[in-house]
Amino acid sequence: MDRIPQELALDILSRLPIPSLVQSKSVCQDWRTLTHDQLLVNKHFKQMVENDPSFILQIMGYSIQNQLYFGDLSSDRNDGNVTMIAKKLTIPPLLNFHLVSSCNGLLLLRATHPSFELCIYNPFTRDYIELPKLSHHDGVRGFGFDPTTKKYKVVEISYKRTTPFTFSHRVVRFGMRRSHQTETSSSSLIESEVHILTVGSPTWRNLGCFPFRFMWQKSQVLVNRKLHWRTTTNLIMSFDLATEQFKEVPRPDVITSNSDRRFHELVILRGCLSAVSFDGNNQELEIWVMKEYAVKDSWAKQFNIGAYVPKIFQSNYQCHSSSNSRFYLPKNCIQVLCLLRNGGILLQYGNKAIVFYDSHCRTFQDIQVTFEGISSCFTAVAHVASLNSTDTFVDA
Repeated sequence: MDRIPQELALDILSRLPIPSLVQSKSVCQDWRTLTHDQLLVNKHFKQMVENDPSFILQIMGYSIQNQLYFGDLSSDRNDGNVTMIAKKLTIPPLLNFHLVSSCNGLLLLRATHPSFELCIYNPFTRDYIELPKLSHHDGVRGFGFDPTTKKYKVVEISYKRTTPFTFSHRVVRFGMRRSHQTETSSSSLIESEVHILTVGSPTWRNLGCFPFRFMWQKSQVLVNRKLHWRTTTNLIMSFDLATEQFKEVPRPDVITSNSDRRFHELVILRGCLSAVSFDGNNQELEIWVMKEYAVKDSWAKQFNIGAYVPKIFQSNYQCHSSSNSRFYLPKNCIQVLCLLRNGGILLQYGNKAIVFYDSHCRTFQDIQVTFEGISSCFTAVAHVASLNSTDTFVDA
């Protein structure tokens, strides 16, 4: 190692997948020192941004629910088949936990522990820090990086009952138009209370309340350094981690409260905010992409995906043709994971199957996922590793 220039060594290590990079710490003291070098961390995440997304998989099951895996995609040059090798990650010493979200390689975990409920885990260094407790349990959470302060922040949104009068003097502090008050009159008994924690601070800050209820989503949507959620009234709301303000993001016209299309989820496709919807009969999935952030006219329909049932479900539902197969699957069991460099889309079905959709040929391929150290098939929740190439990565 002493004979290799440090610049070259950093470049080589930056191209390794995370599990191999973690293992390299055990080779020698010099390599261990290099793995903590800030330049290596920045170079490694730049490589990840330029390539296809990486995945963090959490195995769900009574006996193995505390296992995390790093999913790495590969394709066969001969037949084009896509496979995923899931390598086991070292986990923090927690009794039980659930993966909430990720940012720049750091994982936000909800843990079962007597002294804390949330922690941030760095699989790169295997360190984790405990976050102060909050009294709320129900709601949604977000995790991101504030580039102005170079600090990580955790947002927790919980719900409580209130009266219509409560809204009139609290909405303005979030920089939102008063016209939104009329949109929430039918659900005025519920308002959202927002708390935020700057990682490293001993206490959460209460930012107040606003009259919207967010829909829970499997993976967080962090675009343009803003967290995004959809509301129960089909609005798209953003939260700026720097200004700590909410703002409505224009949605595609096809997704309105009066439309036959059902707003399914928000996702990120190659760095762009995207919206997924179904038609009234749940037969076709549409993906709309906002090509220029916050510009309404930049929304464009990029993909139409027909009905498909993965092989693992076919024996259960005994579908007779692909044209009506979607009726045999719940409308909310399909999750759009990411858009690959080759134009293909990864979909997850019911936490049991990952499917590659070729948008050019309009064909589907079930991806074989091999879990290191597990011989059986278990339910797994896939999270797309969230990161920003322009942000500075700091240790948790």
